[in-house]
Amino acid sequence: MIEAAMIWNEPNNKSHWDPELDPDWSRFAETAIAAGRAIREAHPTLPRVLGGMSPIDPAFIRNMQAKGVLDQVDAVAVHGFPLDWNLWPIHDWPAKLAEIRAVTDKPLWVSEVGVSSFGAEEVQEWGLARTAALLKGRAERIHWYSLHDLPRSWGATTRHKEAEGSSYYRHFYMGLVREDGGRKPAFAEFARHTPDLGLCQWFHFEDHRLAQSVALMKELGVTYLRTGLSWADYYRPDALAWFDRQMEALRDFRVTVTFCFTPEHKGPGRHHTSPPDDPAEFGGFCAEMVRRYA
Repeated sequence: MIEAAMIWNEPNNKSHWDPELDPDWSRFAETAIAAGRAIREAHPTLPRVLGGMSPIDPAFIRNMQAKGVLDQVDAVAVHGFPLDWNLWPIHDWPAKLAEIRAVTDKPLWVSEVGVSSFGAEEVQEWGLARTAALLKGRAERIHWYSLHDLPRSWGATTRHKEAEGSSYYRHFYMGLVREDGGRKPAFAEFARHTPDLGLCQWFHFEDHRLAQSVALMKELGVTYLRTGLSWADYYRPDALAWFDRQMEALRDFRVTVTFCFTPEHKGPGRHHTSPPDDPAEFGGFCAEMVRRYA
């Protein structure tokens, strides 16, 4: 069921990895190396992808190279949201990819790219078409974020100030489908770009949208998908039953699974962004999931 395994999500973004606990990413490097080795031991050929950078930063890749992380992954990934959060214009996409290719010869994925409909749904529709024109043929995978708007009741957290590009009120409007199930104009536009474009859709624990998502993705012609299995969720009651249900529902797609989020009791920060106390435990989780689903 798994096409590839992604190690963490946005490790250079302080909303996903705590830089106060790991200012030079040494502990992240230990964690990523442990995961990469464990995944390889569990599956000899499954591609391993370094979690998408946000912001896109060649210095981060050079740091990971120096710390040995790139020896344990087969591809690197970037995330970009120039119409919402990033402080660069949408037409800079080719230049941003070139910045990363200048510092590594690893295959390059765009594992999240999106445009919110916060200002206007027509802006999202235009942004999707322009993004597709700029990225198709320039990256091995292009995952549009996302299928669904984030329900307002779920909340979204950030450690960033708005001046740093957080604007997280926009996070609730990134979907092709509104919270009430209505389709935005970008829904039809996206269908014009499949199967070249895939989706990134995170499913919350026991997400009620799972079956609907599968039907919508098949209608859109989606063939590949990025989602996540949370190490923190692994410690919830009936976690494996939910993981099984999620992965079974997605079996008709080529799935990249992102492994991330530290359980509160497994890291010094007592938060999902904390480095784990023992990187080998995270590696063990990754290996178990790979054996179970790949």
